[in-house]
Amino acid sequence: MSKAALQDKNSSKKIFVLDTSVILYDHDAVNNFQEHDVAVPILVLEELDNFKSGNDTRNFEARNFIRLIDKASKNHLINKWFNLKKNGLGKFKVVLDEHPKKNNAEKLFGDGKFDNRILNAALALKEENPKRKVILVSKDICLRLKAKALDLYAEDYETGKIKNADELYTGKTEILDFSIEVIDALKNNGTIDASSLTLPYTDSNHFYILRNKKKSAIAFYDKVAKNLRYIFQESAFNIYPRNAEQSFAIDALLNPDIKLVSIQGNAGTGKTLLALATALEQRKDFRQIYITRPIVPLSNKDIGFLPGDVKAKIDPYMAPIWDNLKFIREQFAGDEKMLFKIDELIRTEKIQIAPLAFIRGRTITKIFFIVDEAQNLTPHEVKTIISRAGEHTKIVFTGDIYQIDTPYLDSESNGLSYLIENAKKHPLYAHITLQKGERSELANLAIELL
Repeated sequence: MSKAALQDKNSSKKIFVLDTSVILYDHDAVNNFQEHDVAVPILVLEELDNFKSGNDTRNFEARNFIRLIDKASKNHLINKWFNLKKNGLGKFKVVLDEHPKKNNAEKLFGDGKFDNRILNAALALKEENPKRKVILVSKDICLRLKAKALDLYAEDYETGKIKNADELYTGKTEILDFSIEVIDALKNNGTIDASSLTLPYTDSNHFYILRNKKKSAIAFYDKVAKNLRYIFQESAFNIYPRNAEQSFAIDALLNPDIKLVSIQGNAGTGKTLLALATALEQRKDFRQIYITRPIVPLSNKDIGFLPGDVKAKIDPYMAPIWDNLKFIREQFAGDEKMLFKIDELIRTEKIQIAPLAFIRGRTITKIFFIVDEAQNLTPHEVKTIISRAGEHTKIVFTGDIYQIDTPYLDSESNGLSYLIENAKKHPLYAHITLQKGERSELANLAIELL
């Protein structure tokens, strides 16, 4: 290849500069830019050093990235371009803390702040490579806006991000003017062969509301058996469904052939309550019931700095789960035997409520595992949880993709959305989106009008 041709080829390759938020989201991000080159400012390594200790997922991401770079750079200087990626096409380097000549983020936005120094490293790289497109990749919206203000291309990290959260798979379909004969056959027989029916989503386990002017039925399409099964609106541990969506959720949660369930919906739709009630209904089929949720520190107070022992530290975060368990317990107010049994399940840790970090490393075998507030997880965290499942385990993710409490996730990049989009066609998986609030009329008013 001629020198001119080689220069043209190199100029068409982009340079992506990753900030700390991308590494903490996905430590393998450096390998996801195909033939393009990837650079990381030296300040990112400094920030990762502050994250390397601990049991949180971002601590694992930081450590894994540091190990990845250390292993790949044994025979290289990391401030010079070298091959790091698995495909061997793009190159990698660490950018030193340099000061660009034209635009200087520290002069404009202030000295000393890591974000501004990261911007300067990217701007300096842009000046060094005038014929190449340099793009800052960050999960931090403000940092991206500051970059664009300085004439630097910036974008979000797209790996693990779905295209449109508003069009996310809901797991249910309502069909009007459905055949009365088929509805009758479904109710009479319980199950009918669906191979001759025209149904959408036959590549997924899917729920249907079948309507006619005179009759209606709710049903589950089994992807493996290729049949429609009539759904009886059954209760779970004295919790009765209040609408078709909740019946769908209970059906999926009680179905032994479905090992992975996700329930997405607004506050007050019954996600956590139904998951907990069905877990208690099946308590004899599982060794233990785990209920967990990712801890998002409030008012910048980390759990490690809160007073008290482990239980005292986590109780404020686990309060919504305890509230649901208390509500279930109240359904047996006149049954002393059942009240004692529920209390015994908690006392003997048959039911264990703990934050995600405290469950890390434990074997998830023959366990009904509920992960609440799953929208605050990254795709990598969701994958890690599912990959730990042993035999006879059922995992349930619940959450609201529009109520995210972590700064670098949104409705399209969180782990729950990622799971729904990528697992929807798997025969072991079922999903249902709950839309109708059942908490109270006042709560519904807030959801609908405010």
